[in-house]
Amino acid sequence: MSSLEPFGARLRRAMDERGPLCVGIDPHASLLAEWGLNDDVDGLERFSRTVVEAVADRVAVIKPQMAFFERFGSRGVAVLERVVQETRAAGALVVMDAKRGDIGSTMAGYAEAFLHKDAPLFSDALTVSPYLGYGSLAPAVALARETGTGLFVLALTSNPEGPEVQHAVRADGRTVAATVLAHLAADNAGEEPLGSFGAVVGATVGDLSSYDLAINGPLLAPGVGAQGATPADLPRVFGPAVRNVVPNVSRGVLRHGPEVAGLRAATERFADEIRAAVGG
Repeated sequence: MSSLEPFGARLRRAMDERGPLCVGIDPHASLLAEWGLNDDVDGLERFSRTVVEAVADRVAVIKPQMAFFERFGSRGVAVLERVVQETRAAGALVVMDAKRGDIGSTMAGYAEAFLHKDAPLFSDALTVSPYLGYGSLAPAVALARETGTGLFVLALTSNPEGPEVQHAVRADGRTVAATVLAHLAADNAGEEPLGSFGAVVGATVGDLSSYDLAINGPLLAPGVGAQGATPADLPRVFGPAVRNVVPNVSRGVLRHGPEVAGLRAATERFADEIRAAVGG
C-alpha cells in the first residue's frame, strides 16, 4: 500500500505554516438551530460544508465529530464523506473524532474504515480509546505506520468521569494516563520532526506537572473557547510541550455562523491569540 509522508511530519509543517489551531465540526442540534437550520440531513450538510468553506484553507486541522453525522444514518455519513474530501482538498488535515476502541480484527476494521487510503472516510488521523489496554490499538498503529496516518489516543480527558480510570494507580505505581503517555513516547521514538501518535489532553484538566507530556508527538487539546480554557492558558497547562499542542476550538468558532465572514473572523482571532500565547 502506498503511503503518505508520515502524519507527524505533515502536521508539524501545517502547524508551522498555518498555526496550530484545530477547528471542530460539531453539528449539535442546538447549533443547527442557532444557524436557522433544520435538524435534518440538509441542515447538517449546509452547516458542515459552510464551516469547510470558511476555514479549511486557513487552519492546520479540522476535526469532525462523527457522532453528529452518524445520527442521521447513511445519508449523514455521506455528508461526512464529502466534508472529509473537501477539507483535504483545501489543504487542512482531517482528524476524525470517532474514539474507536476494540480488539483484534474488530480494531483492524475500525482502522481500515478511517486510515486505509481507499476508504471513503480516509482521514489523516483518528481518535482512539486505549481502555481495553494500549496493546489493543496495535492494528491501528500498524496501519497508521503503513499509510502515513496518525492516531490521537485518549489520555487525560476533561470530562469529570475521566479521572476514575485515567488517574487510577497501577501496581507499578504509575497512573493509567501516565502509562498511556509512556506507550506513545515509545511508539514515537526517533521520529523527526514529530511522531504520528498523539495524546488527547484536555486544556481544562488542571495541573499536569506530574505527567511527562514529552511524547515526541502532538497533543490534541480540547477545551479552548466555550469550555473555559483560553489560549493564554496553554503555556501554563502544557509547559515545555506547548509547541506540540493542537488546541481544538469548536463552539467558540461555530457560534459565529452561519455567515462565512463571521466564521473566518472568529477563526483568525483564535489563531492570532494562540500564536501569541505559544510563540509561534
